[in-house]
Parts: sequence; C-alpha cells; structure tokens
Amino acid sequence: MSFMRIRVLSGLTLLALISACTSVTPKAEVPEQPAITVPLAEVAMDPATETAGVPISAEIGLTVKNGTLKTVALHDAAGKPVAGNLRQDLSSWVPDLPLAFSTRYTATAVVAGQDGKEVTQTSAFTTMAEPGHRVGTGLYLFDGNEYGIAMPVVVEFTDDVEDSARASVEKRLFVTTEPEQKGAWTWVAAHQVEYRAPEYWQPGTKITVRAALDGQPLGGGKFGDTDRRATATIAKNRIELFVDNATKQLTVKENGADIRSMPVSLGKPSTPSSSGTMVIMDKAVHTVFDTTGEPGDQYRADISYAQRITWGGEFIHAAPWSVGDQGYNNVSHGCINMSWENAEWLFGITHVGDPVTVRGTEVALARGNGFTAWNESWSEHLKGSALPQR
Repeated sequence: MSFMRIRVLSGLTLLALISACTSVTPKAEVPEQPAITVPLAEVAMDPATETAGVPISAEIGLTVKNGTLKTVALHDAAGKPVAGNLRQDLSSWVPDLPLAFSTRYTATAVVAGQDGKEVTQTSAFTTMAEPGHRVGTGLYLFDGNEYGIAMPVVVEFTDDVEDSARASVEKRLFVTTEPEQKGAWTWVAAHQVEYRAPEYWQPGTKITVRAALDGQPLGGGKFGDTDRRATATIAKNRIELFVDNATKQLTVKENGADIRSMPVSLGKPSTPSSSGTMVIMDKAVHTVFDTTGEPGDQYRADISYAQRITWGGEFIHAAPWSVGDQGYNNVSHGCINMSWENAEWLFGITHVGDPVTVRGTEVALARGNGFTAWNESWSEHLKGSALPQR
C-alpha cells in the first residue's frame, strides 16, 4: 500500500493566504477642483470723470482689460450725441468735429466681459474756455486739386510748435490713401511738418487729409486755430524733372521715359542754385520778382511761366534775356532760366507736386527750404517724426 503525504497548513498560514487572494486596494481620493474665476471686465477712460479745462481737440482715450470694447458714445449737456469714430487700434474715440468751448460732455463706453456680462463706464468732463493765444495753421493740399507724384502733405504753423507738443500734434493729423500706402510725418522745421510715403505716390492715388488742430495744444500756452480738410488726387501721368549743372540741361521724364531735354542757365557763383530733390510748389503764368529792399542784388522784373521750387526764391521760369548763356553759363540769381518757348511748353505739362532733382551745383538744398521731404532717405525721414516708427 502506498501512502500520500499530505502537508497540513497551520491556521495562521491559511488565513494569510486567503487574505492575500482577496485583498482590495483602497479607493484613491479625488481632489476637489477649484472654482474657475473669470476676471471682471474693466475700462479706464481719459479724460477722467469731472476733469475740467479739457482741450476741444480731446479724444476719448480707452484702456480695456478682460473684455472687448463694444460701443463708445459722447453726448453734450443737452443730451445731443456727438459723431465720431474709433481709431483703428481702439486706443481712443475721435470726434468728427472739434468740441465746443466751456461745455460739459459725458462719454459712455460699453465693454463685453469674458463672463458674458457687459460693463458700462461713464466719464463726465468740461472743456476749456477759448484760449487767448491761437496759432494760425495752413494745409498745403487743396480740396479737389490734382498734384504730381511727389506732393507731400504739408502742414504749416504761424508760430513754432514746442518739442513737447509735437507727438500729440502728429496724432491729430489724419491721412488716408486709396490705394493704401503707408506714410509718416517729419518735422522739417519747428513750424512745418510734412507727410510722405517711402516712395513717390502711385499715379491716380486719392489722398484724404484732416488736420484736426482746432484747440490743439501746441505748447507754451499756444493752441491751434481750426480744423482743415482736403481730398486731392495724384495725376495719372508721372512727370519728373532732372537738371544737370555739368551739361546745363533740363530733362523731362514722363512715365519713366525721356521726352525732352532743354538747355538752361542756373545760379551764378555768387547766387548758386540748390542741389537736391525739390518739388514744384506753385505755378504762375505771370508774376513779378521784386528784391528791392533785400540784401544782395536788387531788381524788379516781370516773369512768365514761373514755377516755384524753394521758399528762398528759386524758380523755373522763362528768361529770354539769358538764351545765349543757356546750356553754357550760369548767370541767374539762383533760378533755372529757360527760353520762352521751352518754359511755356514745360509749364503746360507739369503739376504742382512734380519732383525736380538738381545735381552738381555749389550748395546743397537746405532742409525746410521748400517741400524737402523727398530730399532724404525714408529712414532719415522717419527720424524727423515725434512718434515711434516701425
């Protein structure tokens, strides 16, 4: 007979095995999720509420946090709405017209918050009384006119604009172009600022300008006199004039092609013509040059087909008395002399705003002596702006 050996386990060992087979992992505790807090929408407005003495050129400055700006409205004390529009960057709301002096206004801004709720903010302010020192302003772009490809937008002041005020003045000078071309202002002098694009305007461009300077602070207790507006077009034919002192020839290009060259006489050594890129500023079939009472040569002369290119008195014009020197010698007081026939022909083809580039004379064109914005590179032009440029 065979015997089977049976191993008997103790009670404690058996209990341990049963426990191992039937053990259960304790259930992990799930941490509580914190409640999501949506930041509330905020909007700060400038002028701040109850501000007094606000310039009538004021805009409604807006700083929005945690939301999206929906609407801005401005009403006068009688509840009459004021028309206006937001700047493209939404930094401010710009009234279409200057505000009234010594008037209370209430601005209201509505912001949509991230939580879906709207926040409304108001600011009531009062404009300043009419100031005693108003500075005259001028816009050298006239409504409905046609100009050449180099016509800058020029704003001039009868008194200097202080350095501290130039950035805010630039922000009140609005220019739009169709087709769109970027541009920038440059201060060619303390009393004159010019706007141009990186290159000459595209032929056919429509330029719309608002110089919103009525009541605008100019520094030193001075304020602008009025708002000015103009819409003009750039001619579809591209006219450029080039004058070479070495050959004493004036060459006309139309749409990039030479169409005519003509002999000229430039300024004599004691009164040389300026070298640089100028712009035809004005045209007159007949005018009078009168230098009596001024330093240097004094004379009075009837002039025909005159086209001004500097403030200092340089013109392109007919000079039948110097035909024998044209193409050979410089005998003028700084002007570009031409024969009667050539001056008449040139006068008939040019526009105010056409560029005139003179090369090889004894003196360089002085900044601000005429419309000189094109006489420098685009990077140099940008340096003359009071605003940060990209």
